Amino acid sequence: MRTSPLRIAAPPRTTARALAPDLARGAMLLAIAMAHAPLFVENADHGSAVANDVAGFFHLLAVHNHARPMFAFLFGYAMVQLLAAQARRGQEWVAIRKLQRRRGWWLVTIGFVHVAALVPIDILAVYGLAAVLLAGLLKAKDSTLLWAAGIMFIPATLTAGSGMWLAMSQGVSTYSQSSIAADGAGIAEALITRLQGWPYVLVIGVVSVVPGVLLGMWAARRRVLDEPARNRSLLTRTAVITTALSVVGAFPAGLIQVGAWAQPPAAATWVAALAQPLTGYLGGIGMAAIIGLIAIAADRRRNRLTTAVEALGQRSMSLYLFQSVAFLAVFHPYGLGLQDDLGLVGAMGVATATWLISLLLADVMRRTGHRGPAEILLRRLTYRQTAHPSA
Repeated sequence: MRTSPLRIAAPPRTTARALAPDLARGAMLLAIAMAHAPLFVENADHGSAVANDVAGFFHLLAVHNHARPMFAFLFGYAMVQLLAAQARRGQEWVAIRKLQRRRGWWLVTIGFVHVAALVPIDILAVYGLAAVLLAGLLKAKDSTLLWAAGIMFIPATLTAGSGMWLAMSQGVSTYSQSSIAADGAGIAEALITRLQGWPYVLVIGVVSVVPGVLLGMWAARRRVLDEPARNRSLLTRTAVITTALSVVGAFPAGLIQVGAWAQPPAAATWVAALAQPLTGYLGGIGMAAIIGLIAIAADRRRNRLTTAVEALGQRSMSLYLFQSVAFLAVFHPYGLGLQDDLGLVGAMGVATATWLISLLLADVMRRTGHRGPAEILLRRLTYRQTAHPSA
């Protein structure tokens, strides 16, 4: 069967790495930290009720169901960047597809080790399996990518919405309902529990991220984040529309969660439970657009913060894994054991502090010329059979 030619954007005039994608990945780690840290506490409502309600409302408007689609969008974007880099080196399509899938399987492996050794939540294996399944679509038509993303929005929204509905119908917050705080089980028992639930979490996670990955592929073909100044109009429209939709869509769920809308009708609860993840998904992608707009000005006037966030984005995998270590050290009974002492506000404070420490670590690695241990490992595993690794 005759195959269509590769659709690859022309290589940039300079070999310099684009700022916006790395800035977005660095900022994304803060969103991921804020999404995950509350899951480690025993009772997210511990502490000031007013402060936790305010934090919970903000969490629904800007974090919950936002972090993962932002990561998915950037992951799909990176897949096209890798495709273009390999094609410029003369690699054939079959070899590039194998490379993408091999990289994906190694991400699954690293994610499995992450779950087995540390915590029951992981996103590396989810994106790795998504890469394996979607690598063949890197040559698909734009219309195919957009239609597939639109169709997959349905199961992705239903999956997240069902979890939200279950929590709201029981009168608890989504992070309390999904808590992974240590329950007193022994090390061996906790490991078995994590591994038993891992396949289910992996499948659900892949369903949730596919739309974002496909949209990231579509955007990367247009170099939306590589050339943000040229795409300013698109980025602005995307940022404004998706942010507005995500705020409006999350408002009903926020009112229900903080008790301002007491005993809503069953139908209203379902609508609120579905609207928040659907519009939050769009808002997560909109966050990447906002960072793209910020990058236009930041690229003209570089400062220490810009450089540090960029360095963090270039080492996002290593410092994502660092978050798990930090959260275990703070919350787990074998560490500081603060899972019983911190509520949502405290957990989000720990998330912010962890991200700030990550910034410092990334900047130190940048200054010493260290790429990041996880990035180095993945690169060596992926390219062990390839003569021309990408930059």
